[in-house]
Amino acid sequence: MLKDKSKIINRKSEIPLIVLVNDDGVESPGLHALAEALRDLGELLIVAPRDQQTSMGRSFSGGGAAEPVEYRVDGKRVRAFAVAASPAMAVRYAVLVCAERRPALIVSGINYGENVGNGVTISGTIGAALEAASMGFPSLAVSRVVHTKYHFTHSDEIDFTIAGHFAKKFARRILERGMPRGADVVNVNVPENARETTSWRWTRVSRKNYYRSVITQTPRGKSLDTYELCLDPETPELDSDVRAVMIDHVVSVSLLALDLTARVTEQEKARWGR
Repeated sequence: MLKDKSKIINRKSEIPLIVLVNDDGVESPGLHALAEALRDLGELLIVAPRDQQTSMGRSFSGGGAAEPVEYRVDGKRVRAFAVAASPAMAVRYAVLVCAERRPALIVSGINYGENVGNGVTISGTIGAALEAASMGFPSLAVSRVVHTKYHFTHSDEIDFTIAGHFAKKFARRILERGMPRGADVVNVNVPENARETTSWRWTRVSRKNYYRSVITQTPRGKSLDTYELCLDPETPELDSDVRAVMIDHVVSVSLLALDLTARVTEQEKARWGR
């Protein structure tokens, strides 16, 4: 009997452990769709914020115990935990507290709303992926274009099936081939009306503003508690994530790096430093 149990344990260790996190909260339909899409790629472990944590970036906030939650995917129980913490902190909990072995991949999403343009670091989805990368794990972030009115919701009006299809596509590629050399995060953004046959494109993060703050008048004065899309079809760079997703309606795949150092030539440094 001991030998048989040992074989089971060894066999399980050969199955990749895939950690799923997000910034919309553990009850998000986007997270559930991600679990459904990846369920046959390995053993899933879900560790997500207990509550909505959109736009938290890579901040470390919250804490406390990681609380087990009932979570089923296709009728089967999946180990899942909720933490009263930011997405980046949820990653730390997943790796240091909840995982019983080293994850092969950490996937963040599927997010309500695209994460493109120069504001990507505001995103809790991207923040979680960056935190995973900083700990040395292959990291994938997946987002789906939705109207801004859905960004802080768990609306069941959004169909994440196609976004899940592309999440599985790139998760499998990372598991089989490893991360692209020089990249720390693979950031995937799926257009609103994408299909399985929609093409994908390598892109870079646009330097343009994609969202802008909206000033609203309240009884106590003016507030910046909302934002709106400020997409100008004429300005996004041809090779940018914004153009790919919002104008050409193809899937954007941007490779992100923890190294934020500007690529400035020696000649420019010499000119500026004189």
